[in-house]
Amino acid sequence: MSRSVPLDPSIFRPDAIAEDTKRINELVEGLLATVTPTNARQPPEIRAEREAGTGVFPPLILLPEAQERFVEGPAGRINLRVFIPEKAECVYLHIHGGGWVLGAAHHQDPLLKLIAENCNAAVLSVDYRLAPENPYPAGPDDCEAAAVWLVKNCVSEFGTDKLMIGGESAGAHLSAVTLLRLRDKHGCTDFRAANLVFGAFDLSFTPSTRNWGERNLILNTPIIEWFSNHFVPAARRQDPDVSPLYADLRDMPPALFTVGTLDPLLDDSLFMHDRWIAAGNQAELAVYPGCIHGFTAFPNEAGRTATLRQLAFLNR
Repeated sequence: MSRSVPLDPSIFRPDAIAEDTKRINELVEGLLATVTPTNARQPPEIRAEREAGTGVFPPLILLPEAQERFVEGPAGRINLRVFIPEKAECVYLHIHGGGWVLGAAHHQDPLLKLIAENCNAAVLSVDYRLAPENPYPAGPDDCEAAAVWLVKNCVSEFGTDKLMIGGESAGAHLSAVTLLRLRDKHGCTDFRAANLVFGAFDLSFTPSTRNWGERNLILNTPIIEWFSNHFVPAARRQDPDVSPLYADLRDMPPALFTVGTLDPLLDDSLFMHDRWIAAGNQAELAVYPGCIHGFTAFPNEAGRTATLRQLAFLNR
């Protein structure tokens, strides 16, 4: 049976938003109002700024215990950022976010280490090719290749065949796409859990994305359009390999969907959770009042609670 429970309407009301969440939102919105919006910039410029730590967000934290592995992909070597605990009881394939355009595997070392230590998991994060230089299907192809390698080599490399997958934003999208490709192209349903955090599952846009407008809380409608336009042509966006909301979702692993009520991608998680269950799979839905896109990266109680719930889900 699913562990999901009916949504409480009260979590969508303004008075449900905690004070520390309000402060985070005000800080983020105020900071973003001082800089050029993402959709008015060029991807290489944003990437270089992030690597240098000169933007509005804190500098990257790179941990010395991280390892680098390389596997063969459809266009050459794919880098995997790896954290291995003393004894791995499972393997977590992580796929980073960034709208298929930004981000990298080494941008979330503290999160990857946290999962490795708390879940006794070997954690591998995939450095897939980014758009617009490498548009669809390059990124999904790389994630698929990394997953196929992991299925074949998990026991010899890490001593376990317990596999899990997950990611944030575009990483949640690519995790779902990877699971579907494994099932349909490789006859593989070996993954035991999917941790899908504020993902985009319908690139033709759900109502919450279409109706959001220009208020910038990390994402807004024009920014999501900018990311999507770089990644894939509009004519392809209801293809199930592009928008997994439209896919046959049978034989998927138990999933946890995490999202905040002030995320333009809210409907993506609401709809995908229900379709996951309707296909006969187990699913949980965790919706956090007033939380914005990417909220798990901020130091508020909701972010900490959401992270702890994800760890508990993976440990189960």
